[in-house]
Amino acid sequence: MNATPIKDSQGDRLFNIVNNTLLSLLLIIVLYPLLYVVSASLSSTDAVMSGRVWLFPVELSLEGYAAVFKNKSVLTGFINTITYTVLGTAINIVLSILAAYPLSRKDFKGRHVFMLMFVFTMMFSGGLIPSYLIVKDLGMINTLWSMVIPVALSVWNVIIMRTYFSVTIPGELLEASQMDGCTDFTFLWRIVLPLSGPIIAVIGLYYAVGHWNQYFNALLYLKSADKYPLQLVLRDILIQNEVNVEMLSDTKTAAARQGLRELLKYSLIVISSLPLLIVYPFIQKYFVKGVMIGSIKG
Repeated sequence: MNATPIKDSQGDRLFNIVNNTLLSLLLIIVLYPLLYVVSASLSSTDAVMSGRVWLFPVELSLEGYAAVFKNKSVLTGFINTITYTVLGTAINIVLSILAAYPLSRKDFKGRHVFMLMFVFTMMFSGGLIPSYLIVKDLGMINTLWSMVIPVALSVWNVIIMRTYFSVTIPGELLEASQMDGCTDFTFLWRIVLPLSGPIIAVIGLYYAVGHWNQYFNALLYLKSADKYPLQLVLRDILIQNEVNVEMLSDTKTAAARQGLRELLKYSLIVISSLPLLIVYPFIQKYFVKGVMIGSIKG
């Protein structure tokens, strides 16, 4: 016998209409700037300068992207950002696991005290000047390590990972492994980590996005332009309107420079965002299993 579908009440239909309308407007508000940036980066300098780009590319051109890759500072910044992101994320994940796993063990004495110390750092910090003095005293100014060591650990991510370990890894599994002579490090390496792929992927993405978009620490700790990340190069073009003459095929006209400045803004925004947009679909499937278990349960 087929069940009769329940019809929505008038209130439910009104709610759905209002909800769908608001979500559609929100989608347009969020999506339009993204489409505009991509379209402007694929348009000619004349179309961008004259304001003829609204939604789709006008006078399709790759001049902006060609100019970007002609600039040595952009390529150097791109390589530096990849280096900071890969190395920094690896350090973040290792330290987060080493901090979160012991805190998830019920037989770890004093874990509540250590957890309180971790949480304390989320609410209180030494401030900007003490942080700079510490980095300076450690000899990390204008070095690679100044971009990865000061942000080597996020307490919030440690809490999420700790909760995931305590919920996902049963205590019986630890007891069985200990009966077989398995040490804590062997249990972590051979059992915990293979079962924690989702949360490691999610936390790794969080850290990678932070490193990829980081520019404030670069402003504080880096002095050499050859160590600047891509975000600082993008900042110089977006805020200071600095364009290297090597980008220009015709440096005689001021209009060409101004037009290329506007075009480079959009091209660099697309280039700086594209790597993360490519990686995200491969990590998205882990979000529900990783974050939801690690942050809601337990």
